[in-house]
Amino acid sequence: MDPGNYTGISEFQLLGFSEEPELQPLIFGLFLSMYLITAFGNLLIILAVSSDSHLHTPMYFFLANLSFVDICFTSTTVPKMLWNIQTQSKVITYAGCITQMYFFVLFTGLDIFLLTVMAYDHFVAICHPLHYTVIMNPWLCGLLALVSWILSVLYSLLHTSMVLRLSFCTEVEIPHFFCEVSQILQLACSDTFLNNMVIYFAATFLAVGSFIGILYSYSKIISSICEISSAQGKYKAFSTCVSHLSVVSLFYCTVLGVYLSSAAPQSSHASAVASVMYTVVMPMLNPFIYSLRNRDIKEALMRFSGLTALKGSIVL
Repeated sequence: MDPGNYTGISEFQLLGFSEEPELQPLIFGLFLSMYLITAFGNLLIILAVSSDSHLHTPMYFFLANLSFVDICFTSTTVPKMLWNIQTQSKVITYAGCITQMYFFVLFTGLDIFLLTVMAYDHFVAICHPLHYTVIMNPWLCGLLALVSWILSVLYSLLHTSMVLRLSFCTEVEIPHFFCEVSQILQLACSDTFLNNMVIYFAATFLAVGSFIGILYSYSKIISSICEISSAQGKYKAFSTCVSHLSVVSLFYCTVLGVYLSSAAPQSSHASAVASVMYTVVMPMLNPFIYSLRNRDIKEALMRFSGLTALKGSIVL
């Protein structure tokens, strides 16, 4: 180990997007707006699903879980960035960086698992409609959600434990707005070959495995839809999958964009900008995608808003 190595490092510097002072208010306002829209939109989905008995079905159970994860996912990175801009500080402690990385990986894994489970739910609903309530019973739904949490926790612990074994140099500047795993590995003074191998294999297994599961589900869904005789039946069956298919396509396209940008020579700034798509923009768009194209959600939101207004008038 080099003499300049420092294993007891206490803090990192998050450089963010720009160091120009005149751009800081614009970045702060933009990300604050996106964060509030994300939290408010996903919270509305959760409240609508929980308050409306018509939405107490497996599909909306997983949608409410996805909305909760999206709120937590965005809350892992954006508030710290906003705080640093407001206080004109770039510091994040070593413990805070490891904690942020742990929860970021945890909620990323949960996003992937929940999208895969939701694809399976659509597969059962369209390909086995007569047995849907028997197969997707509350016990199985709870088990699928629990397994998603357990696998995500283990996946995140793997990433965190691999980083904790590293020692870091005196260079502690992270060219990102949060503690991203690949950026932290670049700051390490010790050998990161084992880290890279384990992380890449685990990430590939998670992403490719879930993507294959989603592709298999939709291949069966498409074949079942093609067997429906009436055009109205085909449209009704396909319309139930449009929202989920849009979210899946957007998620994997943005993740692929981040991967390609990180492989480019100008990786630091390009990777930070591309990461905004799946860390901030994606969770913000999910409520709009599911509510605008879903009549049940729109009706539940209208009933919920009417019920809230009624309660308010009674209290007054």
